[in-house]
Amino acid sequence: MIKKWQVYLPELTGDKPRYAYVYLPRAAQEDPQARFPVLYMFDGHNVFFDQDATYGKSWGMKEYLEATDTPLIVAAVECNHGNHGERLSEYAPFSFQAPKLGRKKGLGRETMEWFVNSFKPMIDENYPTLPDRANTFIAGSSMGGLMSLYAVTAYNSVFSRAAALSPTVIVAPSKLDELLRTAPLDPDTAVYMDYGSEELRHLPGMAMARRFGKTVSILMERGVFVTARIVPGGQHCEASWERQIPFFMNVLLSKTP
Repeated sequence: MIKKWQVYLPELTGDKPRYAYVYLPRAAQEDPQARFPVLYMFDGHNVFFDQDATYGKSWGMKEYLEATDTPLIVAAVECNHGNHGERLSEYAPFSFQAPKLGRKKGLGRETMEWFVNSFKPMIDENYPTLPDRANTFIAGSSMGGLMSLYAVTAYNSVFSRAAALSPTVIVAPSKLDELLRTAPLDPDTAVYMDYGSEELRHLPGMAMARRFGKTVSILMERGVFVTARIVPGGQHCEASWERQIPFFMNVLLSKTP
């Protein structure tokens, strides 16, 4: 079952609403006493429904979760669809220079403060969650993948695991490296990261591939449980990310020592 309703991010877009989504597993309807882990996701409009997705194709999370009967709540929030790169700002932990758009102010901290202090409490209050850190995860793709890395490190006291698909790790790379090297991390932190071979092949000088490898190395040096993949034939699109759901779900739901 999926519920959809309007929410407000006053720190970012004032009184302009956007949609939030929450998926409840079948077990939540069958057992009112049951409690479940929660996966928070960026770009919520692309997660469940093709008719809501930017390019007409969603991740198909509902179909996967129902087919596998996964005992997990998924809560997702629509991005800012402004015409001047507002999504880039909301999903950027640090300010950076965007091609053709100029200097973009990083509002990732404001975005995560809303997730942590407004959205998560709302979900915990209204749905049968396991609210503790061990059962709280986050995921996204592209800039949302970058935000997932940011969330699991800068907000490691809240999120224990993250899935970062095709993360845009070339945004303010030195600041990202500093964060990954210095953020206090619990030893049970786990991260899934991937890139599609086709999207890497089309990037000049393989810059993203080098950055991806460096990001993975830093996380491994910090003792993070890292699963990193180059997906054969993988592309930068929802259809490709949908095929990676079983891989990152295995990381999110696995048990650490």
